[in-house]
Amino acid sequence: MLEGIIRESTGKKAVKAFRRDGYLIANIYGKGLDNVNAAFKTNEYIRSVRNKDSVAFPVKVDGKELNVVVQAYEAHPLTGELLHVDLMVAQAGVLTHFMVPVNAVGTPVGLKNKGLLNVAKPRLRVKTTIENLPSTIEINVDDLDVGDAVLIRDIADIENVTFTDDGRVSVLSMIKAK
Repeated sequence: MLEGIIRESTGKKAVKAFRRDGYLIANIYGKGLDNVNAAFKTNEYIRSVRNKDSVAFPVKVDGKELNVVVQAYEAHPLTGELLHVDLMVAQAGVLTHFMVPVNAVGTPVGLKNKGLLNVAKPRLRVKTTIENLPSTIEINVDDLDVGDAVLIRDIADIENVTFTDDGRVSVLSMIKAK
């Protein structure tokens, strides 16, 4: 489990000191909850996020255990180093927006016809409760040929999950290789 500390001071000077010591600055918030200004060891945070098996993962801050979801993060434009992360508490029974990863299943026919599988949206925005949240959205791409695309409206409906993006937005497509 990822363990963090509470940041008492939120000023620029204090944030720079935390980053210099190897900490990642984080804000933890939720509906009806007080915001928590926290800091996690950067390497521990990256390790726990990469090894998670669902969208939500547990963290421990100030002795409290919270189940959180990454809502947004900020990376340095040149180095790619994480600077800041926003974590939302996953509360049971509360309808919220989540970003769910898309997983292409199968081998498209278009690969044999010199095509490339283009993933236009690696994550889809959905509105649901944490109990009904799928870990990934699996899309079968076996029948995709060059020039074909999978739109959001083509994805099978998932019970108690609503896609918030427009139905005509492309998720996956087969494009012709140059």
